[in-house]
Amino acid sequence: MTLPATMRAVEITEAGGPDVLRTTERPVPQPGAGEILIRLAYAGVNRPDALQRAGLYAPPSWASDLPGLEGAGEVVAIGPDVSGIAVGDQVCALLPGGGYADYVVTPAAHALPVPEGLSLKEAACLPETFFTVWSNAFMRGGLVSGERFLVHGGSSGIGTTAIQLAAVFGARVFATAGSPEKCAACAALGAERAINYREEDFVEVLRGEGGANLILDMVGGDYLPKNVKALADEGRLVQIAFLKGPKVELNFAQVMMRRLTITGSTLRPQSDLAKARIAEDLRQKVWPLIAAGRVRPVMDSEFPLEDAAAAHARMESSAHVGKIVLKVA
Repeated sequence: MTLPATMRAVEITEAGGPDVLRTTERPVPQPGAGEILIRLAYAGVNRPDALQRAGLYAPPSWASDLPGLEGAGEVVAIGPDVSGIAVGDQVCALLPGGGYADYVVTPAAHALPVPEGLSLKEAACLPETFFTVWSNAFMRGGLVSGERFLVHGGSSGIGTTAIQLAAVFGARVFATAGSPEKCAACAALGAERAINYREEDFVEVLRGEGGANLILDMVGGDYLPKNVKALADEGRLVQIAFLKGPKVELNFAQVMMRRLTITGSTLRPQSDLAKARIAEDLRQKVWPLIAAGRVRPVMDSEFPLEDAAAAHARMESSAHVGKIVLKVA
């Protein structure tokens, strides 16, 4: 297959708001050992993209400076030492960066087949959220059937994924959201109780149920001590982001006396091997559920690649429910 020398891309011209995103032209990247080159049809838009744009989440030194951590499209070139993927395959993939472009390179082990019954648009929304939720709620957090699970930001891409996965694996799901409409969306996805945080205290709700066995939180700030109060004895808190800041005063006596566990992770800095292990777990345990229609990405809106700034503005307005995508091809 003859590939062009250059491609369209959206770059971050300087740290700032959505308006610092600009369409540009870049060389088409070439796959190295263990890598594949994907011609993208769609790219997912995620909070880390906005944080990188704002100058708060620098990419690793070895990664593309272009934003974009997930996408779906066609494999058009393969580097040495790649097996199990062929040119012409349609895949969705977790990306080290570079997703806001016509072409992107990623480790072959971080790509998964487009699940049966899903469009490329829907598949582009799977990797970042499913890798994050699965690795944190299930692999790290140890969520099992029958446990009480609380996810904050239930109407976000992470939240809608977490609600569905926790419910399908038998957990009792609780979610917070900021409006009656968003709470209704959480309930429709499988939340036993959707809590409007503007009107109710999630701590009181969860304590009334015996406390949460596991909390998945992306808010941080003053939510941290509240989460500790909302946990059941021997409960686990998994922190994956800090929309309200990473620093807070916390009385650790409660953690000790009630034998609580506080942990967390970020996905992008993890090793290629760690991400490959998450991908294989998803392939075996979650992809069949997606193909069966038991779990699906929740779609909010679509923007052309050139309108990435508008997509960021939509995401940062917090008006969305589910995933926002950029149409590339």
